[in-house]
Amino acid sequence: MSDVGDAGYDELLEAIDAGDGYYLECENEHGSLPPRRVCPHCGSTDIKEVSLPDTGEVVAHTTVHVPTPRFSEDAPYDVVIVDYGQVQLTGQLAGADDDIAHGLDVTVQLGEATKTGEPVVTFVPAET
Repeated sequence: MSDVGDAGYDELLEAIDAGDGYYLECENEHGSLPPRRVCPHCGSTDIKEVSLPDTGEVVAHTTVHVPTPRFSEDAPYDVVIVDYGQVQLTGQLAGADDDIAHGLDVTVQLGEATKTGEPVVTFVPAET
């Protein structure tokens, strides 16, 4: 992982890399992504880790043609928002056709930025 990071988020990336992605859920069943100590919806401090479902659904996407410098060697690339029911996760899409369909089922994995080697949340089409 990078030298400067966010422990809660870095732990999520490590879990995704190990195939054990998760989100946080409070006692009122509100979902959020790490790092959290308090539910952003209701203020509850009773938060537990819940496994991400095996697949999520693409609900939005865009193609980045003018990236930040650390992703300059990856452009153009597609960024998607994936719905997992209780939470939505954003990341790059790999291995999909040029025509990205909303509703596409995907799985999450950890990729790597070409220029920096930084970990990147990456989605690939789910096997049917």
